[in-house]
Amino acid sequence: MNKDVNELKDMVIDVWAHGFMGVDIGSITIALLIFLGFMLIRGLFSKFILNHLRNWASKSTTNLDDKIVDALIPPIKFIPIILGLFFASKYMGLSDEIDAFVMKIERSLIAFTMFWALHRTAEPLSHGLKKLEKILTRAMMTWIFKAMKVLIVFIGGAVILEIWGIAVGPLLAGLGLFGAAVALGAQDLFKNLIGGITIIAEKRFHPGEWILVDGVVEGTVDEIGFRSTKVVRFDKAPVHVPNSNLSDAVVTNFSRMTHRRIKWKLGIVYDASIDQLKIIRDEITKELETNEAFAPASEVSTFVRVDSFNDSSIDFLIYCFTKTTNWGEWLEIKEAFAMKIKEIVEDKAKSGFAFPSQSIYLESIPGDAAEIFVPPKG
Repeated sequence: MNKDVNELKDMVIDVWAHGFMGVDIGSITIALLIFLGFMLIRGLFSKFILNHLRNWASKSTTNLDDKIVDALIPPIKFIPIILGLFFASKYMGLSDEIDAFVMKIERSLIAFTMFWALHRTAEPLSHGLKKLEKILTRAMMTWIFKAMKVLIVFIGGAVILEIWGIAVGPLLAGLGLFGAAVALGAQDLFKNLIGGITIIAEKRFHPGEWILVDGVVEGTVDEIGFRSTKVVRFDKAPVHVPNSNLSDAVVTNFSRMTHRRIKWKLGIVYDASIDQLKIIRDEITKELETNEAFAPASEVSTFVRVDSFNDSSIDFLIYCFTKTTNWGEWLEIKEAFAMKIKEIVEDKAKSGFAFPSQSIYLESIPGDAAEIFVPPKG
């Protein structure tokens, strides 16, 4: 019996001593406790230190530091995990081969955390550097920071590959032929990319502006992407237009109007006398000169003239501009102007508006035609 007990005891000691991968179970247990201890430190660190850092940033006059702190908090919270893994692995006393493998993991996690922090910081920095938008435009700034984020991801991936002994240079050289093949099939992609660069360089439009592309779309520019531009129509339907189409098309940018035009043909009856026509002309001109809603003739072209003799009317050309470019306000001004013109024509000039009509004159009635019946009077 004692022999069996001793044998069992030796087996337990042997299992305890050899454990996993040559590390005794006691060391593994203590290593796990070390790792869990760093997890506890991580929770306390997040609760007290990071909250204090957030409160400190909120006391500043700008929001940039608040956004940077919020962006850095997730990578910072990942640091205790790396520390816990490092000290736990060092305590276990791993073999040289396993220790080298674990060290590569730790180095990879460190590189990942660093580039993760840079990638997250790029977003608030893009919003913080508003002054550069006056020089480079907001769309160009968006493109630059998007390219920066892609570059950060690429460099971070290259660093991690180098840690694992994978040379990035030969890998890129090997992908060269594949890239050439892809480029042949991605001509439209590069055409749209160049089109986007052209749009931004020429400053044709910016996000938030109202544009019209004949036969394509009309709406508000939401985002200028690498391949296409997102335009939101007035019914809120998004339309993605390839940049090459926008760079080659005729684009009307309504948001950059200084004034909004009114161009009308006003038809007056042929019965109107010359004096009545002059009254209509002078009163409409007076309205345009005295109404503050209209731009003065010294700034823009303004005309109220008898323009043509139509089939059923004497036509005036009314050509003027409002000061506002807001569509709703423009419609309101135009409505009031139309009512004023009706008052001028009918009340002041005592004339009327023409409508399409046709008169037929008979010089004689054919001999065999039926006589026209005239009812007797009374």
